[in-house]
Amino acid sequence: MEFIIDNVVYIGLALGSALALLWPMLTNTGAGVPSISPAEAVLVMNRTKLLVLDVRGDDEFSGGHIKGAKHIPAANLEERIKELVKKKNKPILVVCQRGVRSSAACKILATHEFEQVSSLQGGLDKWVDAKMPLVKG
Repeated sequence: MEFIIDNVVYIGLALGSALALLWPMLTNTGAGVPSISPAEAVLVMNRTKLLVLDVRGDDEFSGGHIKGAKHIPAANLEERIKELVKKKNKPILVVCQRGVRSSAACKILATHEFEQVSSLQGGLDKWVDAKMPLVKG
């Protein structure tokens, strides 16, 4: 017990360091969800008939989205899943603003046996940072 009292600062630093190292893994909501970078997404779009599924809200979508994207807000995905059934065996790229909602949407699609779903890494924020185009309306 005396050791702990004498070294409380060092123990605190060790625990803080461990938490700092583990924090990204503990907060990764996209764990287990395949994701691709904006550059990889463009390559896939140019080579395949990729469905881009935008799960952001209405205002976010109308403010700018990837050309040809299908819009189903994340909050409505479960009830509107039938709209996507014909695409069950096709590649689907799910996008949102930062990648959190798209990861959750990928998990929902996976529970409905969609086979080729992935999330856009960093969402549309990273898409814009990579100087990729958006359309409005």
